[in-house]
Amino acid sequence: MFEATITGWAVTLALVGGLIAFDLWHSRRNPHAVDLREAAGWSVFYLVVALLFGVAFALVAGWDLGAQYFAGYIVERSLSIDNLFVFVIIMSTFAVPAEHQARPLMIGIAGALALRAVSIALGAAMLEAFSFTHLLFGMALAATAVQLFRHRDQDPSLEDNVIVVAARRRGLPPALLALLAIATTDIVFALDSIPAVFGVTPHPYIVFAANAFALLGLRALYFLVAGLLDRLVYLSTGLAVILAFIGAKLVLHFLHLHDHGVPEISTGTSLGVIAIVLASTTAASLIEVHRHPRRRAHAGSLRASQPPEPVQ
Repeated sequence: MFEATITGWAVTLALVGGLIAFDLWHSRRNPHAVDLREAAGWSVFYLVVALLFGVAFALVAGWDLGAQYFAGYIVERSLSIDNLFVFVIIMSTFAVPAEHQARPLMIGIAGALALRAVSIALGAAMLEAFSFTHLLFGMALAATAVQLFRHRDQDPSLEDNVIVVAARRRGLPPALLALLAIATTDIVFALDSIPAVFGVTPHPYIVFAANAFALLGLRALYFLVAGLLDRLVYLSTGLAVILAFIGAKLVLHFLHLHDHGVPEISTGTSLGVIAIVLASTTAASLIEVHRHPRRRAHAGSLRASQPPEPVQ
């Protein structure tokens, strides 16, 4: 059983914390509307950081564990793209100016990482103590996959968020309302992502690292693809398939623990299936939008209805 050393945890936390601190400092020092070129540069930077970390980790811990990291990173990255739909709706709902969007996004991402760190610790403890946790996670992912597929053509609503509604009545500024909305929806995102990444690796350190590096690049990715999200018309369907697959993997693992005759799905197979589904989803989406230019994608991952009118 792999166990990360104290030094390994310290180096990883220092790297992640340093990147978050720099991003927060940068967004506060020079608030401005992020253009496509800048967003692309930061997106490439965070992707390279995540890849270099994965390679370094694989060289130290072995390529089997390295493959688990990359599989977890791809799962978290793909789920984070669906989360961007919600961020776009939040920013437009509260009419947050483009030059003030970066800071609430980064604070929300830092909060999401802290929340997921707690969720990872709880999830790891449950998996260690109770083998049926694999079954519970698998069933939860299957239910999420069904919900995601059923609401694939609907947008999420903020009208059901009690905290945001109460804050808006008190006349808080749009950027702060957006931050509250992002922070509270982070809880929903964690309920999807933590069981999903535990489905491809049982190691808390790898789960945390995959989450951290997927989330760190989310702010730049938001500005890069915000205008392109409408084209990913089959994204929710693809994510539903991935979540259902990982749910089945967890259920098979639970059954395998009690009967070794039940087959398990390997990390390599998981990585291949996830990559194929994402590639097929993207290609099919682009073809569909080319044929029907007026069609647009929706988030579908939260309770769905039409969003409220922007706050003036």
